[in-house]
Amino acid sequence: MTTLMSKPVSEMDQPYSRRWAALGVLCLSLLIVVMANTALIVAAPDMTRDLGLTSTQLQWVIDGYTVPYAALMLLFGVIGDKYSRRGALLAGLAVFAGGAVFGSIADTTNAVIAARMIMGVGAAIIMPATLSLLVATFPKAERSRAIAAWAATSGLAIALGPLLAGWILDSHSWSITFLINVPIAAIAAVAAVILVPPSKAEHLGRIDWIGGALSVVTIGSLVYSIINGFHFGWTGGPIGTAVLAAIGLVSFVVWELRHPQPLLDVRKLGQRMVGGATLAVLLLFLAAFGAIYFISQQFQFILGYGALETGVRLLPLAIAVSIGAVVSGRITPLIGVRASIVGGMVVAAVGVLILTQVDGDSGYWMFAVPLILLGLGIGLSEPPATDAIMDNFSEDDLGAAGGLNDTAIELGGSLGIAILGSILAASYKDSIAGFISGMQVPQLTGELAQQAAYAMEVSGESVGGASLVAEEMAGNPLAAAQAAPLLDAAGSAYADAISAASWAGGLALFVGAVVVAFILPGKKAPVQEGPVSV
Repeated sequence: MTTLMSKPVSEMDQPYSRRWAALGVLCLSLLIVVMANTALIVAAPDMTRDLGLTSTQLQWVIDGYTVPYAALMLLFGVIGDKYSRRGALLAGLAVFAGGAVFGSIADTTNAVIAARMIMGVGAAIIMPATLSLLVATFPKAERSRAIAAWAATSGLAIALGPLLAGWILDSHSWSITFLINVPIAAIAAVAAVILVPPSKAEHLGRIDWIGGALSVVTIGSLVYSIINGFHFGWTGGPIGTAVLAAIGLVSFVVWELRHPQPLLDVRKLGQRMVGGATLAVLLLFLAAFGAIYFISQQFQFILGYGALETGVRLLPLAIAVSIGAVVSGRITPLIGVRASIVGGMVVAAVGVLILTQVDGDSGYWMFAVPLILLGLGIGLSEPPATDAIMDNFSEDDLGAAGGLNDTAIELGGSLGIAILGSILAASYKDSIAGFISGMQVPQLTGELAQQAAYAMEVSGESVGGASLVAEEMAGNPLAAAQAAPLLDAAGSAYADAISAASWAGGLALFVGAVVVAFILPGKKAPVQEGPVSV
């Protein structure tokens, strides 16, 4: 006799009785996927010192996770639809945990990057599976509330990653930040077998493998070119991969339009609801990941907070996302999807724009208020946007829908760190050069002059270089007097850089909100519509 746990959702006569417990398992699985990205923010300094990482190596320790994660989500989402969404979740957790174990024992840069890439593959399997399982398990009347909880979890993980990593790093090496994922993944896997019912598409034909390959090449090349181009210049490789991404995109669209059973029905992006919601998700996470990227460095290198202290001070973002998600679930049925999404984007934009007023003397509260507003904006916008995307795909295409939503999140995050990080680095380099040449660090000669030049060079990508050099100078009796002026110069230069990057991020989000307001249909507009027109 078929047990409740092995009975597919499609064969149940009533809504699955343990669906809210199943949602907890899905949220736990999502939690470690997002935490794996944000925990590295506070672990990066220790890894840099221990492994002797160059700026390029550090970038690929971070983004070795991002490239496969973004590139593979759409394909793996469809594979989960075809064979087993719960099976995909379990496979993803196993791959993710295996990569984490490998990372915990890695003692070379290449090994750490490889471990991160394995974890990225696991994450690409897990994330669309969580969303497709959620939609398949919950009846439509409860789906918005469940997606709000899912979205709140992603916001919680953004801050919980640095908090947990910071707590661990107080007494352990950076390798433990990998290992902590293993028991969580194991618990999620066991709970998934017990609580999450099996689910798969009932009428899905053969997988469009050519479309899948084109999507992997397109998204992978695009993310790679964005990361390399904005951080290290557009000569050589990034130009080639950008061209490859463009060719891949055209080929993917043409192929999908002609295929009888496409991997992703690209016509959906021409529907106002799907196109507008996808753009909103991308822009929200562009601003969020960019802001977290430079705020966390401000906390560590300028305000002098330790890893744990940094994690604690990012918590207002997570709390605000959770509050915003709860509010969104209550007000969206009253004011409509468009008002909720656009209103949240505007709130988030205001939060980012407040950061343009940061100066060298700004304390924690100048950053706490923007974090709260950014979190509220994400919480208000993301749940209805995700719900709008998922609601416009059939039950057989939930994996593709989840892959589209999650790719927008990851692509937005990559763009945020790459573009806003590039603006940050360029502005900071110009400012620190001006401070030093203007004798803000006076009378440097010989070895001290070389140290200052080195600080100026590395500060083109990160304020951490100047901070570490100032720390070394403070420990040298002959150089101690120069350490404080250099750190003051770095703080002022970094404040200018935050202001420049925040103008770009805030205006992009605000203009994006206006565009999304034109794209999305009104409260009473039909869900299925024709091509996007602005």
